[in-house]
Amino acid sequence: MGKNLAEKILSEHVGRDVVPGEIIVADVDLAFVQDGTGPLTVDQFNYLNFDDVKIKSFVFIDHASPSPRKELSNTQTKLRNFCKKTSANIYDIGEGISHQIVAEKHAKPGDIVVGADSHSCTAGALGAFATGMGSTDIALAYGLGKVWLKVPNSFKIILNGKLPFGVYAKDIILYLIGMIGADGATYKALEFAGDGVKNLSMESRLTISNMAVEAGAKVGLFPTDEITKEYLKSQGREKDFKELSPDEDAKYEKIIEIDVSKIEPQIAFPHTVDNTKNIKEAIGIKIDQVYIGTCTNGRIEDLRVVASILKGKRKAKDVRLIIAPASKDVYLQALKEGLINIFIETGATILPPGCGPCVGVHAGVPADGEKLLSTQNRNFHGRAGNPNSEIYLSSPAVAAATAITGYITDPREVLK
Repeated sequence: MGKNLAEKILSEHVGRDVVPGEIIVADVDLAFVQDGTGPLTVDQFNYLNFDDVKIKSFVFIDHASPSPRKELSNTQTKLRNFCKKTSANIYDIGEGISHQIVAEKHAKPGDIVVGADSHSCTAGALGAFATGMGSTDIALAYGLGKVWLKVPNSFKIILNGKLPFGVYAKDIILYLIGMIGADGATYKALEFAGDGVKNLSMESRLTISNMAVEAGAKVGLFPTDEITKEYLKSQGREKDFKELSPDEDAKYEKIIEIDVSKIEPQIAFPHTVDNTKNIKEAIGIKIDQVYIGTCTNGRIEDLRVVASILKGKRKAKDVRLIIAPASKDVYLQALKEGLINIFIETGATILPPGCGPCVGVHAGVPADGEKLLSTQNRNFHGRAGNPNSEIYLSSPAVAAATAITGYITDPREVLK
């Protein structure tokens, strides 16, 4: 019987054929933590008396980057000391968000990648079985090079057609989550296929895989193709490319078809990601702060779209516009292309690469009663650091258009 992508990758790492529902112990290629989840991982690693990490292991200081409080500074020191004592590598403040750097520099097609962060599924865009796990599980991955998993059932998401003008990958994934619900794919593998995939850049695929977990999925997987190869080549990693596609007779629990040519810009209303509506239902909502960035939409492709809308314009007087590149490499490229100049001239505040306002730790916590429009992946109650505020989610294009007007705005009207 043919295998889908999840079954192929997991079978290879176990050394035999696996089936959905089976509990397995699999070899891991790469494991990582960030400064929110990492301290507990270090504590568990030490409690289990491991001497050193057994696999490619990373620590990222990205959530509070740089630290706004002494308590966080102390936990970051613990992580730095862990990396000095072991073979784990650290990406310190200013380097960027873990998921972006893992995609840029480390994850390979066919890998098993585990991270102590729910959005570790981002690397599924590269054809890796990438998933988030608990801090203790990552401690075991560090010390043993293995993790336990239940082999997930898979949903095949067939994307047909080409995105229309002013509509982007973020709109696809918001549309899908709104369709199936926040728990519609709990512990499933979402496998993307169809002609529409061929029209998606790697950066767009990363956005979609990043938010697979918002539908409850264990992983969001794309097959590899020339776009994968070119992306790896652009990062100096062409040798990491591997052809990976499902068998023609692969089995799926469910098949969902979406004609992306009919999708309009989407908005996720407070306080759940699956509370999505077409932008027509959101136009005119007054916004106090716009945040563009995060591991979902802080890549160079996103910043180019934002710059194309903001160039030569000023943000609305009563709107705070915050922009953060997802990594140092993205920041440098944006500087090289003059995008940062455009943002500053528009009136934006530029943050160093990191998570900041997305997790509500620092650099953009809203006041009571304020409404935020963000390109992040979650809008839960209090996510931005204040439970008395509201978060709307959108694509970078909607966010940029909104920053100009002060109200949720259809980017197609501005882009014309």
